[in-house]
Amino acid sequence: MKRLGIVYHPDYVLHAAPFEHPESPERLTAIMESLDSSGLLEKTIQITPDYADDADILVVHDKKYLNQFEMSCRRGDITLDAGDTYLCRHSYNIALLSAGGALAGARAVAEGTVDRAFCAIRPPGHHASRDRGMGFCLINNVAVAVKHIQARYDVGKVLIIDWDVHHGNGTQNIFNEDPSVFFFSIHEHPTFSYPGTGRRWEIGKGKGEGMTLNTPMAPGTGDNEYKLVFEQTLLPAVERFRPEFIIISAGFDAHENDLLSDIKLSNEGFRFMTNHVAMMAEQFCEGRLVSVLEGGYEISSLVSSVSIHVKELLDEQS
Repeated sequence: MKRLGIVYHPDYVLHAAPFEHPESPERLTAIMESLDSSGLLEKTIQITPDYADDADILVVHDKKYLNQFEMSCRRGDITLDAGDTYLCRHSYNIALLSAGGALAGARAVAEGTVDRAFCAIRPPGHHASRDRGMGFCLINNVAVAVKHIQARYDVGKVLIIDWDVHHGNGTQNIFNEDPSVFFFSIHEHPTFSYPGTGRRWEIGKGKGEGMTLNTPMAPGTGDNEYKLVFEQTLLPAVERFRPEFIIISAGFDAHENDLLSDIKLSNEGFRFMTNHVAMMAEQFCEGRLVSVLEGGYEISSLVSSVSIHVKELLDEQS
């Protein structure tokens, strides 16, 4: 069985919308209660994160954006930038704590304290670009973690696998010209095609050309189609890239019961993807794998698919 770290902080619930919203604190409380009641939590190593500091955040985000974000919270604004991303007075600090959660998981794996980590954090991050928050995202947690481990732990090449049903436009934007980061996104398009990016011809720019691989999936796509992409498209690309570290932007909103998508993954689809990525981590980067929670908005399917994800990361049969 793998030493699996679970990153969580009870203060994540303080980021709460002043109106009804699918990205709610209940998402995380339901996950943690389920992991606890099922006995999975006691099999893991629990990691309590701290707030990310300015040095880590400013490698990814512009100072002007962070100032605007902080002032918006202090003024009592209820939305940021595009208007689809809510705020409350706690949001700035909790976004720093969420980024700190991704950092804590990545550090624990990089230092060998755990073999793998699942970061049960919020708010999510993969839509946040250098100078803009959007799509419920405020700070790009995964990008912060990638930059940190590359700078502090002599990690060269990092693979980001984003299977949230919405394209990780912020992450792609941040690493678009970076040849040390391979960004793979599998997401729905068209219909529920927010944010409208992630076409196949978006492959990176400059020195990063060829380091972005987008695989848009048609509405109604399910387990079998995803399995083919992972086996026939992703795996050959990973074999060429040969990463030293893998981070998953783990959204669970591609589940067949989630109301924010028309993709039809079952729990078994998430089991397969987790197992397949874990296998790649063992093959290419000494097992170093971190999973960071992104979307997933129907509570029962979110809980069940995360539970399966955690079981696979534990690898109890090993």
